[in-house]
Amino acid sequence: MSLTSTGRALVLTCAFLGWLCAGFHLATTQLIGRTAAQDLLNRTGAIELTRFDALSKQKASGSISDSDATQLAAWQALVGQWFAWYQCAFLFGAATGGLAFGRLGDKIGRAKAMSASILTYSGMAAVACFATTPTQLLLAWFLACTGVGGMWPNGVALLSEAWSGLSRTVVSGLIGTSANVGIFIITSIATKKQVVPGDWQWVLMIGASPFLLGLFSLFFVPESPRWLAARRAAADASTPPAANWEVFRPPLLQVTLVGILLGTIPMIGGWGSANWMIPWADQAVEGAATPNPFLKAQVGQARAFTGIIGSLIGGWVASIVGRRRTYFLISIVCLVIAQWTFWKVVPTDATFLYWVSALGFFSGLYFGWLPLCLPELFPIRVRSTGAGVSFNFGRILTAVTVFASGLLIESFSGDYAAIGRVTSLIFALGMVAIALAPDTTQRSLDE
Repeated sequence: MSLTSTGRALVLTCAFLGWLCAGFHLATTQLIGRTAAQDLLNRTGAIELTRFDALSKQKASGSISDSDATQLAAWQALVGQWFAWYQCAFLFGAATGGLAFGRLGDKIGRAKAMSASILTYSGMAAVACFATTPTQLLLAWFLACTGVGGMWPNGVALLSEAWSGLSRTVVSGLIGTSANVGIFIITSIATKKQVVPGDWQWVLMIGASPFLLGLFSLFFVPESPRWLAARRAAADASTPPAANWEVFRPPLLQVTLVGILLGTIPMIGGWGSANWMIPWADQAVEGAATPNPFLKAQVGQARAFTGIIGSLIGGWVASIVGRRRTYFLISIVCLVIAQWTFWKVVPTDATFLYWVSALGFFSGLYFGWLPLCLPELFPIRVRSTGAGVSFNFGRILTAVTVFASGLLIESFSGDYAAIGRVTSLIFALGMVAIALAPDTTQRSLDE
């Protein structure tokens, strides 16, 4: 059984748009995290925002007293910790959603689980708009991001199974790049409309806009023919479907652990390392003599634009150069760029955005590689679960890294560059990890 051309087009369109709109959420934490924390902490009396801004300017001019410097450092550490917690809410939420919705996709179908994921991330983004305390935003954001985590494994599994092997490299590139398109769209808007205390909820409203897409997907997107065939075969054989947690037992356990490692390295490289460039830029603006209020949005925009290109061709490069060789080369180049940027460049330098763009391109290659190669590791019966676990379990390890970094911000004296120098060393692990992966170049998705 195969889908009609219309059915395949619907699958591609909704999966592409679903992951594109998830890209809004991928960018949201960086765009609003520090600003929302400042606003909500001010509302609850934890900081005095007017004085916070004044002290930041005094520190930049070198005319701040020791007591004021101590107060500013304490407030900056508090804001930095909440920013880290919002990143953790995203990462833990996405990991939870990857497991829950990935399992749901293997039980009720990829298309239905994908639709439920879209409805979850858009609906809870709307709820997050009404947060009045830092904790309320944290909880709402966690729930929204479970939908983001569920979108990836179900969208990738559905696309991988609905399209022929001849088209799959192109399709993998499209799904890999769609989130970067979403990031680019929302950061481009933010270069025209400021994200400031008292006016940051508009970013969340953009994240809530795909709710209608979720409803459309629920009623009109056809199910994966390979998943349906596998379910029928199990029914005809009068045997129950394989348990979804089979991925955590031999013989698949080793494959799952390798998949988790391969999915974790780009995550920590991005969320635990490169994403510190945005609060780093935001902090640099606060003390600049001629501040650029749009710099943090421009950082996200620059990284997303080149990331679109990288993720679009990542699957194609892997098919030409080889799965394992491509991953190794991406890792070594990302390591060099990240280390150079965090050691030798500052956000106010004219070349800063060029280095951000370079890192965006090469790290983007990972996200064209992953949707092509991760599904190849697992058989049909547990493909959505396996891909979801591999891609999203890494978010748990990344969240631990980000959380630890947030707690250590005061120890780093608020130096985001110092944090980035340490966390970007994760790319070196990628050069080793890929040697453990099987070569799936000749593997059919029917296996």
